[in-house]
Amino acid sequence: MTDNQGVDGMSATEKTVEPIDWKNVENYLRKSIPGLPEGKMDVQQFSEGYSNLTYLVRIGTWEGVLRRPPFGEVPPRAHDMEREYRMLEKVNPVFPLAPKPYIYCEDPEVMDKHFYVMEKKQGVVIDDQLPESYGSSEQVGEAISKNVIRTLVQLQSIDYREAGLASMGKPEGFMERQVKGWIKRYSQSKTEEIPALEELEQWLSANIPVNPETTIVHNDFKLNNMVLDQEDPGKAVGILDWELSTIGDPLSDLGSTVAYWGEPDDPDMGINIVTSQPGFFSRKEFIEEYAKQSGRDVSNVNYYVTFGFYKLAVILQQIHYRWKIGEIDDDRFSNLNQAVSNLMDMANLTRNGQLI
Repeated sequence: MTDNQGVDGMSATEKTVEPIDWKNVENYLRKSIPGLPEGKMDVQQFSEGYSNLTYLVRIGTWEGVLRRPPFGEVPPRAHDMEREYRMLEKVNPVFPLAPKPYIYCEDPEVMDKHFYVMEKKQGVVIDDQLPESYGSSEQVGEAISKNVIRTLVQLQSIDYREAGLASMGKPEGFMERQVKGWIKRYSQSKTEEIPALEELEQWLSANIPVNPETTIVHNDFKLNNMVLDQEDPGKAVGILDWELSTIGDPLSDLGSTVAYWGEPDDPDMGINIVTSQPGFFSRKEFIEEYAKQSGRDVSNVNYYVTFGFYKLAVILQQIHYRWKIGEIDDDRFSNLNQAVSNLMDMANLTRNGQLI
């Protein structure tokens, strides 16, 4: 657990050597953000996770969060900080749990990659353990479970057209593009054979649901992308990581969230999990509560959860592939192939109605 905005349990640590001229950045911030206090600027990196680089920036009592792409070459259209910034510009006024964006910069004289700075949400981010102040999982598991569901439903209730977000996505054909895109990502990062994978991909392609309802889709909605109130685990104060957000099928977010929602008997999923502790909803209970709160028909939920497991497997496979070809030197990623295989098994069990 950390009160910072990191990735999957990787807490903020001081980085002593970075190819970033932070004095340049400080000068830019002081010119661009009115009212910054005097004093030295301190920077902490939220330890390298699986995607964009995120830094906590402090000047006196002021705090902001800086987001930028990874170092080195990045795929075209990936790690689009401007799009994320523009999304937050539109979402924050109608959904204040989204951080308020302050400035966007693409000047190579300031930093080698484009970046933006947003507000720092003050609260608790839960990864693999609960803060002592919350008490036991039996005491707070239900409150946190309902909080996650309520916040997701709240986000999906926003009129995205009224908020000026219609141009941020293409709802027509959303799920088809998602399925084709993720299958392509897997094929480009494949390292070994996984039993029944081809059959799974064929099933996903042949059974794409058509949902006429369209909402904001966060596309990475999970417990450790939420900031909870320091005192009240049943209250959300922030939603983080809007990199993949778009407009599309609301049930796709439900499927992804449920896939991340671990249970006690799950195999290694390659991610930190706290929801397997007593007191938290099961996946089935999560879906039932979502249906109750949202009023949506979830009869086809197995498809979305199957796809959720598949997407998570592909994310981990891409990281394992980068490790295997020597692009990243971090032995934490050497065994991710086992988690990928487990997740593909969970996807197959879900599509056959045997997991939920």
